[in-house]
Amino acid sequence: MTCAALAFVFVKIAGEMAEGETTNFDERILLALRDPADLKKPIGPGWLETAMIDLTSFGGVPALTLITVLVVLYLVIAKRYANAALVAGAISGGAVLTSVLKLGFARPRPEVVDHLVTVQSMSFPSGHAMASAVTYLTLGALLARTERRPAVRGYIFAVAGFLTLLIGVSRVFLGVHYPTDVLAGWSLGAAWALLCWLVARWLRPTDNETMRPV
Repeated sequence: MTCAALAFVFVKIAGEMAEGETTNFDERILLALRDPADLKKPIGPGWLETAMIDLTSFGGVPALTLITVLVVLYLVIAKRYANAALVAGAISGGAVLTSVLKLGFARPRPEVVDHLVTVQSMSFPSGHAMASAVTYLTLGALLARTERRPAVRGYIFAVAGFLTLLIGVSRVFLGVHYPTDVLAGWSLGAAWALLCWLVARWLRPTDNETMRPV
């Protein structure tokens, strides 16, 4: 039910975006994050821009690929093959889906403000927002699955969600995505991650797939 709701949110945002109904909202947010006297400069102290550039890298292809490879290798070494396949399939599948959607919608990057980092692909949905949601929420779900204490499981999901939130916000702050790009990426990425979490729950533990700490 939640997967369907998240998917509906994505479809709704995509429809509104395609009809041009989100333009005013998107541009107002982007302009609000810039110095009115110089749209090349973001609001806030200089360290905030630096922090956002650092944060956004956690949702980039190099960082997420490295994290995924290391986690999958660990799971293979630990002979947790089903979980390794789930992580690899969920994250690679999410990446393919993002690429297809970007090509399909072909939304240009924002032009109302300068980009503070270099970008090359299309804008909708945000690849950083979607990939970080898929990666961090999927890994969070698998890690939480090994923990019986509700408070610890809640903390794991909170950290995964917070990372995803920060990365998405950084994309808008840096002027390389419209807010609706990020909202769409979050919703679809979370839907995909939730689906993977359900699959993980359905995996029956075997001798090598026990509910032991990672």
